[in-house]
Amino acid sequence: MAPRYRALHAVLRLLPTARTVRSRGFSTLPEPVVRMEYQDAIRTLNTLQTNASYLEHVKRQRSDPVEQLKAMRLFLERSGLRVEDLDQLNIIHVTGTKGKGSTCAFTEQILRNCGLKTGFYSSPHLVQVRERIRINGQPISKELFSKYFWQVYNRLEETKEHEDSPMPAYFRFLTIMAFHVFLQEKVDLAVLEVGIGGAFDCTNIIRKPVVCGIASLGIDHTSILGDTIEKIAWQKGGIFKPGVPAFTVPQLAGPLEVLKSRAQEIGCPLYMCPDFAEYEDDSLSIQLGLAGEHQRVNATLALQLSHTWLQRRGFQGIGEHKSPKQIPSVKWPFPLAPVFRPSVPMVEGLQNTVWLGRSQILQRGPISYYIDGAHTNSSVKACVRWFHQVALNEERAGMGAVIRVLVFNATGERDTAALMKLLQPCHFDYALFCPNISEVSGVDIADQQNYNVTLENILTRCLENQKKWNRLMEERSCSDHWGSSLPVDALIKESPRGAPLLFRPSSERLLNCNSLVFPCISHALQWATQGRDQDLPCPDINLLHHQPVASSGSVLLREAARVQILITGSLHLVGGALKVLDQSLSQ
Repeated sequence: MAPRYRALHAVLRLLPTARTVRSRGFSTLPEPVVRMEYQDAIRTLNTLQTNASYLEHVKRQRSDPVEQLKAMRLFLERSGLRVEDLDQLNIIHVTGTKGKGSTCAFTEQILRNCGLKTGFYSSPHLVQVRERIRINGQPISKELFSKYFWQVYNRLEETKEHEDSPMPAYFRFLTIMAFHVFLQEKVDLAVLEVGIGGAFDCTNIIRKPVVCGIASLGIDHTSILGDTIEKIAWQKGGIFKPGVPAFTVPQLAGPLEVLKSRAQEIGCPLYMCPDFAEYEDDSLSIQLGLAGEHQRVNATLALQLSHTWLQRRGFQGIGEHKSPKQIPSVKWPFPLAPVFRPSVPMVEGLQNTVWLGRSQILQRGPISYYIDGAHTNSSVKACVRWFHQVALNEERAGMGAVIRVLVFNATGERDTAALMKLLQPCHFDYALFCPNISEVSGVDIADQQNYNVTLENILTRCLENQKKWNRLMEERSCSDHWGSSLPVDALIKESPRGAPLLFRPSSERLLNCNSLVFPCISHALQWATQGRDQDLPCPDINLLHHQPVASSGSVLLREAARVQILITGSLHLVGGALKVLDQSLSQ
């Protein structure tokens, strides 16, 4: 048997049963005894193609993007709505590569704090698909989801011209459904997060948003958006609308020029957000509900979006304009947005924002979970900076040995070797690789089904990631152990005495970072915690893995004063982990 297949067979043996593998792909959902209306809705939704199929569909159609939006309009009309109806939603439309979800979360919370009834459409979901459609910050209930799902689905079925007429794909369907929810539930506004890109994303069917925003840009989804940041900027700038103000944050010079050109071509007034420090003064220091220095960039964009929305909708007392504290050192290619003093609801909104799976910490006795859905080079760098700070602070406060564990997976076309190389300065003792599946038992996870990959494919990818990680570790051990591709400020923090303190001297860690592959997230976390997290049910730990390194690692993990676990690489991985760690999210 070839080495690859021996390794795959070894992981497959860890599965308790193979009965959950179906011929069309890998599904972790067994046939239920009792069929519930909500679960029926989720299963039916899953037949409409999941994200991977949607991406392939977009790739085939991207040469004729007008047809994409035309098809979306036809689906909307078949569901009983016209594009003109969406003008009533007072939409805030946000795109970007990194930070668009956090920006939307800040914006929604600010406007909800102002007493408005908010709708919020985002993707992907972490645990349950209804998280994508929120009213006043809360996912719509299972009852409401079922009501609107069947209302839209049945209407689309009834309006088929013939038996083979298509249904909208997964993301398109949920976008149409969100419009129905927000209109019928009579929200005051809808914060709309773009799915992929902007120009040809199905959310861009809207005609008259109140304001638009573009968060930080980077390289992602290159097969759809283009292989340079300038091409990606062109796609993102496609959400600009004539006469509708738009805001962005500091970017590289190339994409900024593209955004400027797009704005001029469309007739959109475009502004640069001021530095977050400009909103603060001696009497006002703003604390953010989301951790990480990078969130200050998202927060300044959210302040401009919410302030402009309130201004354009005729609200008073929304923050007095003030002079900038200093003249910007950079000359931007378009005007700098005015600085204002945030109102109390704005400040409290920023403080109270919660956005799970982003720079999130869960403390469980001696176990610390650091959870971040970073999945691009820039977001992983931000994750490492955040993890560096919070993990080091925890170590300084405690006594005794600390074991550091990485739980990693990445999906799609991403360069996993590049992402893992960025994580290496964290000096992990163990690296665990697993698919984005919370449980191998497949109980109650219809929301996380994926019909686009087989069990063999997802486990083979985990084994490939393990091999890449081991190769990177070997290369690192042959070079200077302080070497890193990250900027110095991501790795060094000044100690109280002023001496530079590096993130984690490798001499204090194991000589080699051992790696293991698990068939699901729960098994990986159960092994990493060794029964020390009382809220995480743990069967016989010895059955979780049969490799010698697992046995020796078990002893070290049980004896360590603290165990720090970073879960990153994919929002889908993070969602599966949160499902395992916080049962309330599945309620």
